[in-house]
Amino acid sequence: MSFVIPPSPQPSVEIAGSGERFPVHRIYCVGRNYAKHAREMGMDPDREPPFFFSKPADAVVANGTPVPYPPRTSNLHHELELVVAIGTGGSDIPLDSALAHVYGYAVGLDLTRRDQQFAARDQGRPWDVAKGFDHSAPVSAIRPAAEMGHLEQGAIWLEVNGEPRQRANLSEMIWSVPEIVAELSTYFELRPGDLIFTGTPEGVGPVTRGDSLVGGIDGLETLRITIV
Repeated sequence: MSFVIPPSPQPSVEIAGSGERFPVHRIYCVGRNYAKHAREMGMDPDREPPFFFSKPADAVVANGTPVPYPPRTSNLHHELELVVAIGTGGSDIPLDSALAHVYGYAVGLDLTRRDQQFAARDQGRPWDVAKGFDHSAPVSAIRPAAEMGHLEQGAIWLEVNGEPRQRANLSEMIWSVPEIVAELSTYFELRPGDLIFTGTPEGVGPVTRGDSLVGGIDGLETLRITIV
C-alpha cells in the first residue's frame, strides 16, 4: 500500500516490565465520575450520570516526558485518573463480562484548558479544544490485569511541586470500571487498543510552566511530568 504523504506513527503506551507496547486506537473519557469533583464543578452528581467525551489517540504523552504548556489558555488544569486499557473489543458488552475485555490499567492525566471548557459550556458548544489538544493525555506504563488483577479500590493521588492536590479512593467512583465499559460499549464498538480515562476526584486546579506533577494509584506505576 502506498500513501500520498507519510503516515503518522502509531501512538502507543509502554507495558510495565516489558519491551512490548500497547497500540492506542481511541481515547475515551468519563465526565464527573466522583461526586465531590462534580460538586466542585458546580454540578449535582445525584441528578446527572457521568457522560463521555474523547481525546485524539496521539494526545498520549509518555511518562517522564516534558509537557508543553498549550496555547490559547491561561488556566490549564490537572485531572488525575485511572486509565483502563481495552484488550478485547465489542458492542453492548454485558456488565457481568465487562472485565474480561480489560487488558490492564495505568495512571493518566486529563489535562484541561479550563477557561476554554467553561466558555464552551456556557455557550453550549463542544469541549474539543478544551480537552483534545496536543499532549493532553500523559499516561504511565500499563500494568496487565492478568498479573495484578482488577482494581476496585486503592488510593489515587496527585502532588504538584511536592504539595498535595488530589487524594481519594477508587471505590468513590460513581460508576465502576465494569459499568463504564458496559455503558460505553452501547455508544461505540470498543476496539483493542482503546483507552478509557475513568474520571478524576476532587482537588483539580491550575498548573503553569515549571510545575512538577507526580501522581499515582495503588499498584500502578507513578506518573511524573513537568510542564514546560
